[in-house]
Amino acid sequence: MQRYIAEEIATDHVDGLLSRREALRRLALLGIGAGAASALIAACSDKKAAAPGAGTGTTAAPSGTAPVVAPPPGSEHTLPTAPVNWAGPQGELEAAYSQAVAPLGAVLIVHENKGLNDWVRSVAGRFAGSGYSALAIDLLSPQGGTGSFTDPAAATAALAKIPAADLVANLKSGVDELGRLAPGQKLAAVGFCMGGGLVWQLLAAGEPRLAAAVPFYGPAPENADFAGSKGVAVLGFYGALDDRVNATEPVAKAALEKAGLVHELVTEPDANHAFFNDTGERYHAAAAADAWQRVQDWFGKYLS
Repeated sequence: MQRYIAEEIATDHVDGLLSRREALRRLALLGIGAGAASALIAACSDKKAAAPGAGTGTTAAPSGTAPVVAPPPGSEHTLPTAPVNWAGPQGELEAAYSQAVAPLGAVLIVHENKGLNDWVRSVAGRFAGSGYSALAIDLLSPQGGTGSFTDPAAATAALAKIPAADLVANLKSGVDELGRLAPGQKLAAVGFCMGGGLVWQLLAAGEPRLAAAVPFYGPAPENADFAGSKGVAVLGFYGALDDRVNATEPVAKAALEKAGLVHELVTEPDANHAFFNDTGERYHAAAAADAWQRVQDWFGKYLS
């Protein structure tokens, strides 16, 4: 996970979203020295220059339009969240929970590398508003919670240093808690960026309690084996311009096919990494709206 986050920081600089000084500062927080950081930035720059600029997804989404200023999909029915906590494997875990009025199912939300922030809470509220109670877990809970970090870059660095096994164990605990909050309902997991990668890792660790999983632009683990997650219907999203994560799509596809899981992998045209995050500079309104509708349709088929 540390390598993935480091490459994301370098890519953000190459794409003009971070100054070189800020990128080097954030890489230093990860424990990467100036020389290694400069080499990583150069490598990401070379990859971008050599990239063909096309996605590798298996199902092309309808042609999108340029991003426009519009309310994010599902926001018209957003419900409030409330803090919840429970005993996890490494200590108390915190989350934001939004209860649907007439629940059709329940969803575990896995945040980006920024931790549990207001955007993630809004996503949980949107899912609840569409009929699916949502639990947005804070994977920085053992470190004091996302709110204890005044510097978002420090929160990201702290996440990068948590062993993958601990992250997955806390996600499994999140599935436990979701089951307690929504007894008798089918469960799903949705993750974004780092969280999307963690949804793939959760499937690789074996999580048959899920009826559906939706990783957004998350890297698939090497040598992925999803055989332990039988019964999970997987809907994966990629942005056509996100060459770094798209390079792992064939790995995910092969593992899904080998495990015999129902799946669909969608590449949103003209969209980049983090296209669903309406608070970020890569937000793509058309791609986000298309993805939201596809998720609703998927949940209507496999979760309700």
